Amino acid sequence: MSDDYVGVNLANWNSRVEFHEQGYGLERFREDPSHLSDVVRFDLARLGDVAGLDAVHLQCHIGTDTVSLARLGARMTGLDFSEPALDAARRLAADCGVGIDYVCSEVYAAAEVLGRERFDLVYTGIGALCWLPDVARWAQVVADLLRPGGRLFIREGHPMLWTLCDPRPDGLVVVEFPYFEVDGGTHFSEPTTYVDHAGELESPGIVHFNHGMAEIFNALWDAGMQITGFVEHDSVPWNVAGDAMVEDEHGEFRLCEHPERLAATYTLQARKG
Repeated sequence: MSDDYVGVNLANWNSRVEFHEQGYGLERFREDPSHLSDVVRFDLARLGDVAGLDAVHLQCHIGTDTVSLARLGARMTGLDFSEPALDAARRLAADCGVGIDYVCSEVYAAAEVLGRERFDLVYTGIGALCWLPDVARWAQVVADLLRPGGRLFIREGHPMLWTLCDPRPDGLVVVEFPYFEVDGGTHFSEPTTYVDHAGELESPGIVHFNHGMAEIFNALWDAGMQITGFVEHDSVPWNVAGDAMVEDEHGEFRLCEHPERLAATYTLQARKG
């Protein structure tokens, strides 16, 4: 497909940075050397010991998860396509006294930019795959980056989550958008981002891509990866359904009534043979 989606999404993410620097709670990282992001903390038991690993965080944005992994002892590299986001990430890492190598690149070029078979761990945080049009191509990049025996760790929005329409006044949770990967993606205009802020984004347009679970699994298998863990969760770190969701003590949101209806996120692990 055309790479026009890159320019649209890059402009959108560049325009989010100033709001995310204010809304991500960065002072907690600066004030408390033991503080971890909620996303990393959610999966600590599944993540296991990462101390001493060479790890890369793909689509790292402003680096809160990257700093968290560095605090757990991993030797971190962060990659993102937004230079303003990486500038913010570098400031945060410097303020926190952690050494992280940040590289500006589009994900599909990661192996060429960073080097093949260089890492023990590829980490991808939540809300990443939905910006990529071809999950098979992504899976091959992951395999190329990993050393033999290295692993992938990803928590991501479930493809069912991405099918839902915007919150409805009647509280119904309704499927509206594609579950499967479709050429060209789905175009949206979102004037605000997912943190509270005043004002609107300078570039509200986005191109969004969904990938069904079978498509993700098959992409990883075809790239020579072995699935070693898969857990589905009924919660997500932001509110996607308005009054139909309630926040828990960990900052996760789930349906108020019968949360077992919705697989909202998943954690997947895979190892390179």
